[in-house]
Amino acid sequence: MELGGCSSSSSSSSLCLQQLTALLRTEKNSCCVSTRDWSISSKKRATTLSSISTRTFSVSYRKFVDFALDETTSHTHLFSSPLQEKYNSLEPKDGKGEISIQSFEAAEIRLLRSLIIETETMQVLDFTVFPRAEYDVPIFCANFFTTARTNIVVLDLNPLHDVINQRHYKEKYFKSLIPLGLKYAELFPWGGKLTSESIKFFSPIVIWTKFNSSAEKYEILYSAFKDYYKVWLELVSKAVKETDESQISRNLEAQHRYLVWRAEKDPGQGVLKKLIGETLAKVDQI
Repeated sequence: MELGGCSSSSSSSSLCLQQLTALLRTEKNSCCVSTRDWSISSKKRATTLSSISTRTFSVSYRKFVDFALDETTSHTHLFSSPLQEKYNSLEPKDGKGEISIQSFEAAEIRLLRSLIIETETMQVLDFTVFPRAEYDVPIFCANFFTTARTNIVVLDLNPLHDVINQRHYKEKYFKSLIPLGLKYAELFPWGGKLTSESIKFFSPIVIWTKFNSSAEKYEILYSAFKDYYKVWLELVSKAVKETDESQISRNLEAQHRYLVWRAEKDPGQGVLKKLIGETLAKVDQI
């Protein structure tokens, strides 16, 4: 999303993209994660971080990630991504708050990656799921930034291909989802003007909103996250695996364009620099 005020240089991007790019280039080579194993690890995380989550915030995005992983493991087998251990122990340079990164793959999923940042003044969730290139399914994206007063939210099934000019793709994946988008459009205010560059990366059902923090809005957002993610999993489960090499290449190129856009427009780089330092927050351009 493009909120203004935070963009990377032509030679660098955020840590989020560092993980995404490296992981998307790595083949699946690790063990399967069962639902039971994930449940146990979730409980450990909740115990370890409960003091931070409750000290200044009445809400946490950890249950969003837990829900998504539980739902995913009910559809497919998840595998830990190769860089999981490398980033699992990442900590803010000032020693305040927590950074949690989870990275997985599956037969149909090229990368499932979540990044949660929790400090005394804010919470950030960056949750993205890429289908494998054999599927032209949209990219699931949840980018949430929360302080005690304000929330900035983008929740979407980012289209892999142009929904403005490619009517077939739009109808294939989004025609039946319009009622879902309208449901939450009535519950969340529109977040404001988007640039023409950003619009092409968003779907007709995008939730782009800003609102004051409240328990009620948090629960509505959680409901939206669950609905959107369940719909995304259904799209993946029904998708026909592509065998045409030229179409697979088009899908790969589309994912690459999305990553470049995120790298250049990611508004979280300033936050990451402050938390973990400029060196870790930078990588070479894709």
